[in-house]
Amino acid sequence: MTRPIAVVTGASAGIGEATARRLAAEGFHVVLAARRLDLLKTIADDIGGTAVELDVTSASSVDALVGAVPDVRVLVNNAGGARGLDPVASADEDDWRWMWETNVLGTLRVTKGLLPALIASGDGHIVTVTSVAAYEAYDNGSGYTSAKHAQSALHRTLRGELLGQPVRVTEVLPGMVETDFSVNRFEGDAERAAAVYAGVTPLTADDVADVIAFAVTRPSHVNLDSIVLKPRAQASATRVHRD
Repeated sequence: MTRPIAVVTGASAGIGEATARRLAAEGFHVVLAARRLDLLKTIADDIGGTAVELDVTSASSVDALVGAVPDVRVLVNNAGGARGLDPVASADEDDWRWMWETNVLGTLRVTKGLLPALIASGDGHIVTVTSVAAYEAYDNGSGYTSAKHAQSALHRTLRGELLGQPVRVTEVLPGMVETDFSVNRFEGDAERAAAVYAGVTPLTADDVADVIAFAVTRPSHVNLDSIVLKPRAQASATRVHRD
C-alpha cells in the first residue's frame, strides 16, 4: 500500500525535524523541505523520506517544490522565525521584511501552491505552526507578533474558504519551545538565548510534533481548529514562573 505523503517545511531542525520523524513513524512518506539541504538529506535517509531544497521567500523555489510533489495529503507549514527584539521606535525594517516574507508570504506561497493537490487527495490536511504571539502582543516584539497575527489570520480565513472541500485546517500555537529559535533570533548569541529558558522546563520540539501528529491522525470528519500548548510554568507570552 502506498504511504500518504506529508510535506513539512522548515524540516531541517527543531519542530520541523521532530514533526517529520513523527509523521514518518505514523506511516507517512515525508517530504522534508528547507534551505539546508545537507541536513535534510541526513534526516530523510534516516526516516525513508525525500529531501527538497526550499526557500519559502522565493516564488521559484516554491514552484519547484510544487512540481516535485504532485500528490500530497498533509502540509505542515512550519517554516518561519523571528529576528530581533526592537521596540517600535527603533524597529529594523529589514528584520520586519524578513519576518513577514518568511512567516506570512511563505505560508501563503506554499499553501496556495499545494492546495490543488491537497483537495485532489480527497482527505487533505493543512497544519500551520504559528505561536502564542499570534494572539498576544508583547513589548519589543511587534515585528514578530504582527507577522504571526497575520499568518494566523491567513490560516483562519482559509478554514472558512475551504468549507465543503475535503481538507481540514489546524493551527498549532506553541508557547516556549527550546529549539534553535532563540539562537537565530539573537543572531547566534547562545548565552542570550539560554536566558530565555532559564529556570523553566520548556516544551520540546517532540512535544509539538506529538500534537501535530495527533491532529492529522484523527478521523477525517474531526477538525481540530486551533491547539494552544505551553509549558506548565507559562501562563502567557510574558508571564512565566522561574525556579
